[in-house]
Order: sequence, then C-alpha cells, then structure tokens
Amino acid sequence: MKKIIYLLFTVILPATALAQEKTTAVLTSNTSGNFYMEVLVGAFIITALIILMAAFAMLKAFKVVAEEMAHPKPYIQPGSILPAEYEEWKEAKQTTPGIWTRLLGLKPLSEEKDIMLDHQFDGISELDNPTPAWFMWLFYSTIAFAFAYMMIYHVLDYGQLQDEEYATEMTAAAAERKVFLATSANNIDENSVKDSKDPDVINSGRSVYATNCIACHGDKGQGLVGPNLTDPNWIHGGNIGSIFKTIKYGVPEKGMISWEKMLTPRQISDVSNYIISLKGSNPPNGKAPEGI
Repeated sequence: MKKIIYLLFTVILPATALAQEKTTAVLTSNTSGNFYMEVLVGAFIITALIILMAAFAMLKAFKVVAEEMAHPKPYIQPGSILPAEYEEWKEAKQTTPGIWTRLLGLKPLSEEKDIMLDHQFDGISELDNPTPAWFMWLFYSTIAFAFAYMMIYHVLDYGQLQDEEYATEMTAAAAERKVFLATSANNIDENSVKDSKDPDVINSGRSVYATNCIACHGDKGQGLVGPNLTDPNWIHGGNIGSIFKTIKYGVPEKGMISWEKMLTPRQISDVSNYIISLKGSNPPNGKAPEGI
C-alpha cells in the first residue's frame, strides 16, 4: 500500500506536472491563441485528474480489502434466518416499487384499494393516481421560467425583445455588408467589371480621370497625345471590359502606361464607366477618329 502511494506522489503526478509544464512552455513560445495547444494542456490536466481519482479509488479498495483481511466478517447463510423473518423480508422486497413505478408515480397493485374512488361505471373503478413528481417539477419550472422571462425582458429590460433583436441584427448585418463590399471592391477585373450609370460611380471616375488622364486625353476626352475618347471609334475595343483591360495593362508600344500598380480595381472600374459616359459628347477641337 505504501509503495503504491509512494509511486503515485513521486512518479505519476510529477511526470504529469512536468508534461503540463513543457506544454505550457511550448504554448508560450508559440502564439497564445493556439487552440490545439490549449486542448493538449486540457488533455494533460484531465489525464492527471483521472489518474489521481483512480489512485484514490484503488487506495479505498485496498483499505476495504485490508480491513476485511484483518477483521473478517462471518457470512450468514439465508437458511440461518428465521422463517418468519425471511418471509417478511421477501414480501417487503416484492412490494417495494421499482424505478419505473416510482418514476411514473404509480402505486403497486397491493395499494390500489387505498386510492380507489367511489366513482364507478360498468364495474370499472377510478383510481386517484397522483401526477408524477417529475411532471409537477417540470410544470413548476415552466412557471419559474415564465416569471424570470417576464422580469428580464419586460420589467427590468435586461434582454432584447424580438423587434430590438431584429434591429440589432440588421445593424450588424449592414456593418458586415459594408466591410464585405470594401474588401470585394478590389476583386474586379476585366472579366467581372460591370457597366454602371450610378452618379457616385461616374463622379468617382471623373475625379480619377481629372487626376491621371487629362494630360493625354484632354479635359473633356477630346484627345491630345492619346486618342479621342468621345467618338465611336476604338483602337482596343469600346466595351467596359476592353476599356478596363486597356487602362489596367496599358499599351506600352503607344505610350499608354499600365495603371495596375497606381489605381485600385475599383478606381479603374469607375474611370472606365466615366469614359463610356463621354461617348457622343462631341467636345470642341476633338482629335480625329482612330481605330474602328
């Protein structure tokens, strides 16, 4: 017995503590939010607790065995019990209600005469079986829950009602949508860009054009070094995708630089839509048409 206790407190628990210490050191060296390492630490702790509980259970069992070996109790044969006492014990055991009977709150058949009502019909008597205790506790718990719900949501205003929850969730959804649109705005390319006549898009494109494109294409798109952007002729295509591609990758052999590194995809999309809006505006001093 002493050897087991000595083994427990000198080998198993120190080894478990050392493993936990090593795991903690690894966690410290890595990121503190490493979920898997936290699970590993928890597993070590649970293992240590299980080992400790098993050791105490074994210690208790050994104590019982040692006590029995030191002071053995005589075994009484059933035949040594007096007949009357044995019969009473047997009858009491048979009349003791089982778990299912107690759970449903039913009375044994031998006690039905005590709960029989005077009401009878066609030889059938009605029994006054009470409602099971578990059902009554469940019923009382619903009353307690309703009272707590009323106090929290309608009296103390600690919780949100359905309309308030809806408003909160809609606000959160709007914020998430704004973040999503902000992150997805730069996922546009020449294949996914869309035509837009939205005034905000056109105004944004006008600002981008005024900052970067006037030097080559003129303040009204009439063309200077670069071609006229208002006539129906286009060198590299006049749809939204072609214009986006031309701005993004440029035409180095003709002096058109690539704006991919200087403008975001959203800015290229906006200025492409602005350029399309210039079609047919016929500004004065327009450059001669180029392309087809």
